[in-house]
Amino acid sequence: MRKRIEAYEPIVGEKVVNQIYEDSAPLDEEHVLHVNSTYAGGGVAEMLNAIVPLMNSVGITTGWRVLQGSVDFFTVTKKFHNGLQGNKINLSLMKKKIYADQNESFSVFTHLDHDAIIIHDPQPLPLITLYTKHRPWIWRCHIDISQPWGPLWDYLKRFILRYDALVTSHESYKKSDVHIPQHVIMPSIDPLSQKNVNISERIVDRYLSKNGIDRDKPMISQISRFDRWKDPMGVLRTFKKVKKEVDCRLVFMGSFAVDDPEGEKVLQGLRKAADGNEDVTILVNASDIVVNSVQRASSVVLQKSIREGFAITVSEALWKGVPVVASNAGGLPLQVIDGVTGYLVEPYDYKSCADRVVKILKDEKLRMELGKKGRSHVKKNFLVTRHLLDWIEMLNIYLNNRS
Repeated sequence: MRKRIEAYEPIVGEKVVNQIYEDSAPLDEEHVLHVNSTYAGGGVAEMLNAIVPLMNSVGITTGWRVLQGSVDFFTVTKKFHNGLQGNKINLSLMKKKIYADQNESFSVFTHLDHDAIIIHDPQPLPLITLYTKHRPWIWRCHIDISQPWGPLWDYLKRFILRYDALVTSHESYKKSDVHIPQHVIMPSIDPLSQKNVNISERIVDRYLSKNGIDRDKPMISQISRFDRWKDPMGVLRTFKKVKKEVDCRLVFMGSFAVDDPEGEKVLQGLRKAADGNEDVTILVNASDIVVNSVQRASSVVLQKSIREGFAITVSEALWKGVPVVASNAGGLPLQVIDGVTGYLVEPYDYKSCADRVVKILKDEKLRMELGKKGRSHVKKNFLVTRHLLDWIEMLNIYLNNRS
């Protein structure tokens, strides 16, 4: 069924829906295109699955293309991802060639002649060099680029500077050496998606049972890709500390994306570390309804990332009234207000993380209060309707000169 913006009116109100229609009216003859590197397996694809149909529903003709990449290409771009988040990498001529050649190959059979082209993340970044640019190109980076590895940043900057604008998720990601307009658009969740729509306790129980998860103990969970930056081993370490104080369960739900070839290795390491612990459940590529069920059944959700662009799984949990204990990293503090919607801890401070989790588990009144404020915070700031308005404003700036 095609998504309609009117369906969100009971959640956000008539005024917001009317504003979306009013602001989008000048764009009804424009043709917009999003380009990224995967249809599924991460927050970017999830947001595009919500944003693209809604842009079309309000009269903005909007398409979505996915860059086709080889295993070698995605191995290189994963290293670039790590480098943008601060890791030193071997930036060889061969890596640069693989990166450039795959983009050139894609450009041969993909025609990009739209009124506005929005390129997501570093994988398709060089495409701008392969077309004659007549209308605005916008680079939307979802990664924490506050402290990128210098040589890689200098290499990628030659592509970035050709764009008309750079969009990031946080003010701290703006770059003083990038002399093009820079904007912030925070990510969002779709409250009507299968992952976030309200479901009954009966449905929650059914899907937990299908996946072998008992509800006889309080549950802690983390939902994220199998990625070292998400610190899955740190989640397990935190759980073991919590377990000494409160008898509970841990559910780690992870997914794979075609543009992240390191995931399988991370999963195997996590399975080995958790082997023999009957209170730890690891679910791989679970359906959205299972994610929804696990989040709703959790007493606390963790996001123990070392570096993090945003992590929409945090807003998903808060929307369901579940408090979150997260690392004080990247875009996480935008969602987790310390002591209000959950707690923030330093990425490697496992003791403090465990202490905060125990505090929430032992205090039902606190848990309910944090959860209530968390849902309200997401409603005000991180729903797809706000995200849509931000993109409409951006497109009006660059297509209609409306500041």
